[in-house]
Amino acid sequence: MRLIFQECSVIFTLVNLVGALSQSFGQKDAINTTIINFNNEKMQITWATSKLFSGKNVSFYYTFEEGKQKSWKTCPTYLLTQGYNTGCLFKTDGYTLAFSIMNTNGSEELFSKRLKSDFYIKPNRPENVTFFWKDDTVTVTCNKPEKGVKCLRLELQYKSKYDKGWQSRTSKCCRVGEQGFDPRKCYSFRVRLKRIVPSCNVVDYSSDWEAETFWMNSTLLDSCDDEIKTQSNTVILLSCLMTLLLMVFILLILLCKWQRLQKSVMPTIPDPKYVFTDLFNNHNGNFQFSGGCAAMQPVSKQACSDSCKPSYKEAT
Repeated sequence: MRLIFQECSVIFTLVNLVGALSQSFGQKDAINTTIINFNNEKMQITWATSKLFSGKNVSFYYTFEEGKQKSWKTCPTYLLTQGYNTGCLFKTDGYTLAFSIMNTNGSEELFSKRLKSDFYIKPNRPENVTFFWKDDTVTVTCNKPEKGVKCLRLELQYKSKYDKGWQSRTSKCCRVGEQGFDPRKCYSFRVRLKRIVPSCNVVDYSSDWEAETFWMNSTLLDSCDDEIKTQSNTVILLSCLMTLLLMVFILLILLCKWQRLQKSVMPTIPDPKYVFTDLFNNHNGNFQFSGGCAAMQPVSKQACSDSCKPSYKEAT
């Protein structure tokens, strides 16, 4: 008799356990919640509408207190979707959070949950992000957050215009470096902070991306389109220089050709002042003519001057 009673007790316990589990799973399936703790400052809990309260508003209550004597607070700010509340935003005021979703008048509980708020933290964006570019290595740093540094990782993503997708590098907060960058290429960079899963977070939450920046060999650009403009300007400048050099070369060739043409068409007329200069220098003024002509003797300057005097006689 005692054995039969124990068996019945075990069966009753199992039935209650299965019923409780099915009710619990049914409740979770009925209301799907999303929990975000924004940098341990504000909590946002949203829920998807279900058949339990389709087309109706619900009431949200929460508390950060523990124990039997809890002080429940109503939601200060509801999030609306198509006129119906689908979420609540309130201040983070502790580590242990319990909340309850009830019908409009608060007479029936539709869903409840208890959790550790610091396992749902979504960090803020990294602040004061600094880039150091040396040779082919880029190092990125940011300010350390006041809390939870050990639970954070700094993620760097980068790509050039030749890459199809982002390449990623993650390191401890708050410094990350990567090698192999081509100083002739322009790269897009973006960084964010990530929470470590599962030791710190039960959900893989990361901060929003910091504003995307564009770098080329330690030079900050407005966009990677500037690289194309720079290359185009360089090509245009080189083309102009090559054209100018080619024109100068062509002009020199034409000038040489013109001088040759001028000599062939119009022979050079010697200057009369220098016709016999070479003869005087080569023969020292001693000119002799052959071919039956009498030899010419050198003539002195005195003889030349006498011969140039006029010969005349006075008339008598």
